Amino acid sequence: MRQWVWAMAAITLLAAAPLHAQFVSPFDQPTTQPSWQRPSTGQDAQQPFHPLFFDEPALYPQLGPREEEDVNNGGVNFNFDIRYMNRYVWRGVDQATLAHRAENSLQFEGRAEFDLGKLPHPFVGLFVNVFNEDPISRFEEVRPFGGLEWTLRPLIFTAGIDAYIYPNRKPLDTNDVWGSLTVDDSLLFRTNRPIFSPYIYGAFDAALYHGFYLETGIKHDFVFENLGATLTPHADIAYVIKQPYFALPGQTADSGFQHYDIGLTGALSMNQVFNFSRRHGEWSIVGYLNYTDGIANHLRADTRIWGGVGLRFAY
Repeated sequence: MRQWVWAMAAITLLAAAPLHAQFVSPFDQPTTQPSWQRPSTGQDAQQPFHPLFFDEPALYPQLGPREEEDVNNGGVNFNFDIRYMNRYVWRGVDQATLAHRAENSLQFEGRAEFDLGKLPHPFVGLFVNVFNEDPISRFEEVRPFGGLEWTLRPLIFTAGIDAYIYPNRKPLDTNDVWGSLTVDDSLLFRTNRPIFSPYIYGAFDAALYHGFYLETGIKHDFVFENLGATLTPHADIAYVIKQPYFALPGQTADSGFQHYDIGLTGALSMNQVFNFSRRHGEWSIVGYLNYTDGIANHLRADTRIWGGVGLRFAY
């Protein structure tokens, strides 16, 4: 008797339900066309909405990490370059030690930057120039450096100190205190990437020469995303103020426009060429080609075509 009572109650409930009501199982396969793209006619137009039983694509999350999750987003970033250069030219002056012969030197440069959010980012690094045929020391120059970088778009402020150490040439050791200002002009041109990235750089030799070196320049990145390649032409011009290092022998004048550079740097991403993840860093082959020439006849500068090739690791 009790079973008959339950059966009659169920029949009564079904009869009272709306004729258009339809049971939708959560295990049904979704249609290939989402409901918001199908015509709102017939049964679809009258079907009630329930958050558990809709067939929108958002119900099925994508698997695997997103591109931005596949790189180092931590608080410390590293860059390391190893370069083989036919000449080492610094601020327009060839640093060769053997009668201005091409040195074909090996250079190492590494940098670590600490991301502090909206605060200035501290960084430390080391540059080393190695020339096996140097008669005094194959480690010709060792330059530790450090500083702070602060981005307040569209401006990027950077300041730091470089220590120039010349092993077994102690009287040449010195250091620079320097600062730079770079403009991110992508806001001005309303582009995704900067167009010219103009900058101004100033350094004061605080230990040996007690003079100023000023430089301004521009650059632009041509990015070929399908190839994983970037070409960066650049140009700069320098002016010195009371800087004896750039005075020619027998000259007392040590101020004026000193040199200019034009060049091209190319980078090819090995991650993209060989299709491997950036999760553990990005590897690139980098090529350098530069032309340097002096401006003022009374200041020290060399006319050189120089460059080389290197390997870059960024993480």
